[in-house]
Amino acid sequence: MLKKIFSVILLALASLNSWFAAVTVAAPVQVLVEAESFESHGGWSLDTQFIRQMGSPYLLAHGLGQPVADAVTMVKFTEPGVYHVFVRTKDWVARWKAEGQPGKFELLIDNVPIQTTFGTTGAQWNWQAGGTIEIKKSAVELRLRDSTGFDGRCDAICFTKSDEPPPNESEILPQWRRAALELDEQPTLHSDYDLVVVGGGYSGMGAAISAARMGCKVALIQDRPVLGGNGSSEVRVWAMGNIRRGKYPRIGEIVDEFSDRATKSPGTFEEFGDARKEAIVRAEPNIDLFLNHHAFAVDMADEKIVAVHAFDTQSSEQSVFSGRLFCDATGHGTLGELAGAQFTIEAKGRMGMSNMWAWDEATDGDATERAFPETPWALDLNMADFPYPVDHHGQWFWESGFDKDPLGDAEGIRDWNLRAVFGAFNAMKNRDGAEQHKSAYLTWVAFVGGPRESRQLLGDVVLTQDDIVTKRDFTDGCVPSTWSIDLHYPKKQYAEKFPDNPFISIAEHDQRIDRDYGYPVPYRCFYSKNIENMFMAGRCISVTHEALGTVRVMKTCGMMGEVVGKAASICVARDCLPYAVYERYWPEMDSLLQLPGKAHRPNVEAEFTIPADALPLAPSTGPPKGLDPSTLPGIVIDDSAAITTGKWESGGGLKGFVGNSYRYAPASAKATIEFSHLIEKSGAYEIRLATQPADNRATNAAINIVQGDLHQSVRVDMRQPPNQPYGFVSLGTFALQAGQMLKVTLDSESANGFVHADAIQILPAP
Repeated sequence: MLKKIFSVILLALASLNSWFAAVTVAAPVQVLVEAESFESHGGWSLDTQFIRQMGSPYLLAHGLGQPVADAVTMVKFTEPGVYHVFVRTKDWVARWKAEGQPGKFELLIDNVPIQTTFGTTGAQWNWQAGGTIEIKKSAVELRLRDSTGFDGRCDAICFTKSDEPPPNESEILPQWRRAALELDEQPTLHSDYDLVVVGGGYSGMGAAISAARMGCKVALIQDRPVLGGNGSSEVRVWAMGNIRRGKYPRIGEIVDEFSDRATKSPGTFEEFGDARKEAIVRAEPNIDLFLNHHAFAVDMADEKIVAVHAFDTQSSEQSVFSGRLFCDATGHGTLGELAGAQFTIEAKGRMGMSNMWAWDEATDGDATERAFPETPWALDLNMADFPYPVDHHGQWFWESGFDKDPLGDAEGIRDWNLRAVFGAFNAMKNRDGAEQHKSAYLTWVAFVGGPRESRQLLGDVVLTQDDIVTKRDFTDGCVPSTWSIDLHYPKKQYAEKFPDNPFISIAEHDQRIDRDYGYPVPYRCFYSKNIENMFMAGRCISVTHEALGTVRVMKTCGMMGEVVGKAASICVARDCLPYAVYERYWPEMDSLLQLPGKAHRPNVEAEFTIPADALPLAPSTGPPKGLDPSTLPGIVIDDSAAITTGKWESGGGLKGFVGNSYRYAPASAKATIEFSHLIEKSGAYEIRLATQPADNRATNAAINIVQGDLHQSVRVDMRQPPNQPYGFVSLGTFALQAGQMLKVTLDSESANGFVHADAIQILPAP
């Protein structure tokens, strides 16, 4: 009996100990409010660019120097009491030890401000303590009140009965956040997709629309509220690259449907047609569009992606997207990195990120003077320290981050750009430009950066500059790249004054590309060499740094997506992986690439239908109208690949020309044309000029030949017939050096008639 009683006592003590232990480890009462989940963002902007770096979306007070309207929400408390307040934020200029704190804001509870001013401590994201407050009601109103209009930022607000701040970690949706937000542990499942596309820029849109019209069920995941990427109203880079040409002149018809109508970069909000882009995507019954969803994890099986995990950037609700095929259209190769795809990234000297901007001048009667706050925290600039923003635009060359980490320090690169823009406008308003700019005011500054280069995912072909300039013929060449090899570098004068991070760039062009028909980029650059079911499209495809200079423009990226979408339909129909499209089914792919962009089929087994409003076949198809440069001996650079200034007319009446046309200009046009080529092997070379005679041509056309120390001027009588095969005139033989750029320039200004410019031919001397 005593033994039994003793056992009961032991059990009771054990239970009591367990109860005390439970009380000891119980989490303190806390209420976590994600800033992005506020019911009204007011004038604050949702910023999702840096989730991979700091763990969360956040609200940004991007008011161009004018405080933005309050963000407002209601918050429920399960019990009253005294709470410690913590706000996750940062002093965004502290890393540069800059004077002032432009990111200041207040937190108001039931319209009463907490005494702490936030955004004033910490060069990195941190939980800034705001003291204590007594909560007496079950629900209170929260307000974020901006103080400056200069990019204050708030990630989250935590009310806790502990005096310890929450964990300051950059993991995406860690368990403590999920618990505090009471998120459903079972994410919403979106299943059975044929193709899951991550990234809603030109490449992602092209892939999604193309695959959907081929009969695939598609999920399109975009972490911003709008589509278009760099070609949206948020960034405003006008879409470049010629479409509908070369071997597959139907490729580009889908891009033509949604591309912007801007006439300059940056253009206006309206020109970028965000609503039109979204409407075109939503009109496709086979596409499920998920805006404001950030993909942050993948499930893998062997070397295949099984599913992508994403969360809603406003509510934090999680979703899982399962499918057969996946496409990385993120630009940064993010999906590939999550999946373990092989990639490269330049150690330094990458192209940077741009944040463009615009300003205007007030014309409202007597109230034309506009004030702008002093910006001691911005870059210390005077008018001579930056290129004057003519046409009231700060253009693409407001670019930085060349040697900075384009992924880990992306927020810092963007913020440096903002400091440059606001420092320049401060010089215009408050320094040596003040008298000239009394009525000037900012109308727009991009807070979403326009990046150019980070990861290059590796495919079965890694396209190189040499492949492009030597016109290496790949069987699967399909996407015409008509942009020059356009690489950006810090401009010298800004690199000297701001050596740590110059903010103005210069573009260097290798023009050895046929701008009419383009170089056909091979399909094998558009899928991963080690993640078996992953395509890629856009600027993260399998190319070298140099080759990226031509393929990265948006219309070209969009055409990559069109090709990926068609390849995906073959993978579904043939139950194969992307590599097999090239190895086993290229004739079938060839047929699909020749279909109109508006061709549809309800599923991959059905027949195609071509609607009546399908575009007519592009007129720029077929071989060149004149001599094909690729069939001529030596190196031939057509006028379509040259750099011109002044007004040149295009002609084709004098037969025997090279390519699709030639150019001509009178002296009054003050026109120049420059043909360039990088010499690969030292030696003696004959240089020839293609020209056709006519009575109105110049008898003294000036041609300048420059390479290193070589500066030679030659005069040509363009009324005389050419003295070499294929309509060329010999300019002489010259000793040229390997590794140096040869430039051949024609100048109309000193001519006594029309100067004719068609092509340059470079031949090893016999």
